[in-house]
Amino acid sequence: MRTEGEMTTNTDLTGAWSLVVPLKPLARAKSRLERTAGGLLRPRLALAFAQDTVAAALACPAVRDVLVVTDDPEAREALSALGARVVADSPAAGLNAALSHGARAVRALRSSAAVAALNADLPALQPAELARVLQFSAEFPRTFVTDAAGIGTTFLSATPGAELHPAFGGPSRARHLASGAAEVTLTGIDSVRRDVDTGEDLRVALALGVGPHTGALHASAAPARDR
Repeated sequence: MRTEGEMTTNTDLTGAWSLVVPLKPLARAKSRLERTAGGLLRPRLALAFAQDTVAAALACPAVRDVLVVTDDPEAREALSALGARVVADSPAAGLNAALSHGARAVRALRSSAAVAALNADLPALQPAELARVLQFSAEFPRTFVTDAAGIGTTFLSATPGAELHPAFGGPSRARHLASGAAEVTLTGIDSVRRDVDTGEDLRVALALGVGPHTGALHASAAPARDR
């Protein structure tokens, strides 16, 4: 498990990439974890996942900044405290609209930004693995990383001059391939692929090594689970 000290914000602004992280209101996030975590722990896990995802992204030397798209006030405060910029989900029209909105917000400030969308539920994300993905992605107009199941998508990039064109949700790997995005074929990037939707996903992420927010919450909830 990573320690709090390893989750430092990248403050020198030397990285080339701006990442866009979408997050539902916590009351509705990670609904498939309800059976495993229960109604009280589930939204807290969703926030912890997002905190560890954002912190790991900001610790990646290839990342200049992170923009979070959310309407949740608790998430806004917590993720802003980590160093993310947070904007409202003003389209309120689903995941892909939120990602397009975030990409536009990034390029409104830096028109030549390299932009990537990153799922908010990657609590085991390793900055070094993300850096490898971004290095690979710099060679193509658009790339994507498929999830551990080989069906969905956890990451989608667009270099300067290219539009993001997100098509997340369900079997999005096939849609992103059909859109012309290049699939990232690197090995050793398990932490970038491991999104968490179910209890089994969480167990795998814990085995990989989650960040401090998810780790602390999981540990504190263990006595209640064991009763």
